[in-house]
Amino acid sequence: MGMTITEKILAAHCGRDRVVPGELISSRVDLALANDITAPIAIAEFNRSGVEQVFDRDRIALVPDHFTPNKDIRSAEQALIMRQFARRHRITHYFEIGRMGIEHCLLPQEGLVLPGDLIIGADSHTCTYGALGAFATGVGSTDLAAAMATGEVWLRVPETIKVVFKGTEWQRWVGGKDLILYLIGKIGVDGALYRALEFTGEAVAALSLEGRLTMANMAIEAGAKNGIFAPDEKTEVYVMERARRPYRFYRSDQEARYSEVLEFDIGAIEPQVAFPHLPENVRPVSEAGTVQIDQAVIGSCTNGRIEDLRQAAGILRGKRVDSRVRLIVIPGTQEIYRQALTEGLLEIFIEAGAAVSTPTCGPCLGGHMGVLARGEKAVSTTNRNFAGRMGHPESEIYLSGPAVAAASAILGRLGGPGEVE
Repeated sequence: MGMTITEKILAAHCGRDRVVPGELISSRVDLALANDITAPIAIAEFNRSGVEQVFDRDRIALVPDHFTPNKDIRSAEQALIMRQFARRHRITHYFEIGRMGIEHCLLPQEGLVLPGDLIIGADSHTCTYGALGAFATGVGSTDLAAAMATGEVWLRVPETIKVVFKGTEWQRWVGGKDLILYLIGKIGVDGALYRALEFTGEAVAALSLEGRLTMANMAIEAGAKNGIFAPDEKTEVYVMERARRPYRFYRSDQEARYSEVLEFDIGAIEPQVAFPHLPENVRPVSEAGTVQIDQAVIGSCTNGRIEDLRQAAGILRGKRVDSRVRLIVIPGTQEIYRQALTEGLLEIFIEAGAAVSTPTCGPCLGGHMGVLARGEKAVSTTNRNFAGRMGHPESEIYLSGPAVAAASAILGRLGGPGEVE
């Protein structure tokens, strides 16, 4: 019997020829990561264990990105705990302000996550790295502490749902964010609970790596253990100049067994918007109605890459943000920021009336630099729109791709790019 790509990676990392869904396995970890919210908890548990050294200082990444630049004393102390731990254990991959980025944009850029890897992170959107053909999943801080000490993690092998996006005729402005929102709208926020989502089909093959990273990032919003793409020529081009160690391409066998196969026609999908207060509450932007907005956010680990900024700038060029709207643009890393500066994108944003920030998760989790007040509404390229996610519990978040967010900022209400061309 054949195996899926997820099963093959897990088998390789527990030293076996094969695994089957439902099995509990202890697996070798290629990279363990944490941020300024989750690392301090993991560090406290690690210190409590009595272990004197991390398993491998080259296999741990610490990225202070959620409340940085630090917004207050407490967040500064959180970052200090990470900094001191990184220095004490001589952690190779510690990224400080000015040299950092949003973790799930930064690590692929730096070649630290690679095809065939098994990656865990104390952040639910660690599943982003499945876009490169890796098994990547979020864990709790205690599990991360154990992995930092031992280099291993316990996992239950998930079943796999095969998601096929068919066709080659795309509607204009549709990208990876629209595909994943469309899928979540169809299956719900628990539709893939503890299962792998394996993305395939002609449309998926046509997606850029940025689009795939966006889709894998939001696999968790359907409850999935991981989201994954079979690596191809685009993957090879992306990783070959970045990789800091060897990697391996895995692909599912033709006779692999899936718990479910879902097929969608790409031609039927237009730009999508997820209405409050769940990512499954999805409708086409053409059916959004009249929803006035107060804020628009373009950025995050979901849509803060250069492709996203180029798309938003293409819509904003020569136009002005509605006077009632605050538009915040956040490049995902310092390198993306520099590239956007070189290409003139930042000038377009500023001339349109946007505020451009240094890389940070800030607004996505209601941390800082974009917190919503009672009754305010925001359209955002982030990945969650739970009640209170970006601020006051009585505020509202509408999730979209960068094209819809940019157009809505101009219109002062939810709307599609076609309305501002």
